[in-house]
Amino acid sequence: MKMEGSIPHSAGVLPDEAGRRDVPLAPPGRGPAGKRGIPSLFQAQHFRGADDMEGFIQFLNSILYYDLQSLPFIVISLLIAFTVHEFSHAYFAYKFGDPTAKNQGRLTLNPISHLDPIGTVVLLIAGFGWARPVPVNRFYFKNPRLAGVVVSAAGPLSNLLLAFIGGACLFLLFSAFSGSVWVPYAAQFFNVFIQLNLILFVFNLLPLPPLDGYRIVEDLVPAHVRVRMAALEAYGLIIFLVLIFVDPLYHLTIGPLFQYVVPALYHFIIGIFLGVFA
Repeated sequence: MKMEGSIPHSAGVLPDEAGRRDVPLAPPGRGPAGKRGIPSLFQAQHFRGADDMEGFIQFLNSILYYDLQSLPFIVISLLIAFTVHEFSHAYFAYKFGDPTAKNQGRLTLNPISHLDPIGTVVLLIAGFGWARPVPVNRFYFKNPRLAGVVVSAAGPLSNLLLAFIGGACLFLLFSAFSGSVWVPYAAQFFNVFIQLNLILFVFNLLPLPPLDGYRIVEDLVPAHVRVRMAALEAYGLIIFLVLIFVDPLYHLTIGPLFQYVVPALYHFIIGIFLGVFA
């Protein structure tokens, strides 16, 4: 439920509750062609007659958006990314005087406190998902606009920090354990970890409701602009979904961010640690 004066803060790019903000932590994936989240009726019927492990694996591959080989790396990475993102919202809200999230058990790094069951299932099947929004009551803030900017920015910035930590771990791994047989698997995990956190960082800073970037802009602009933004917010989720799922619009707006900005940030981080550990 939405309390008066409260703003749920959810990591990533997914919908929050009470219509105030539903930010999906993970943007819709645009993976390999042909990979779909919902199996056909034929596939489901075919599996009902299969009793071997191969049939079970094929069925899982048919209903999951991500392939089974990379799924463990993606799930672990997103568990960490979602948890730290939401915890960061809760932590800074608490530091600015708002005990709401703490009182609801959200000031924790326990993933169970932050995961949304439906958002998690949708993530595995459709390639995008969301975490439980962190409730924020702005009435506790002495300077609501400043505190609002910091609390909203804390989530995406935590993902950027995690990407840098992943980069450091990746190069420490090669420096200390270069001959170990498990290094390639660990390197694959940290590569996935870095890229997913960068995607969440960029995606959540988009100035679209209900994302963190929209909340930041909302607190920075003059009051008369906020009034106009509030009128637009009712259509925010529709605009968001259109930009994501209508290909021409996606490639003209959000697509280039993932095509150019995320890789540039990735290479920037790798370049820093190449210099440090050279």
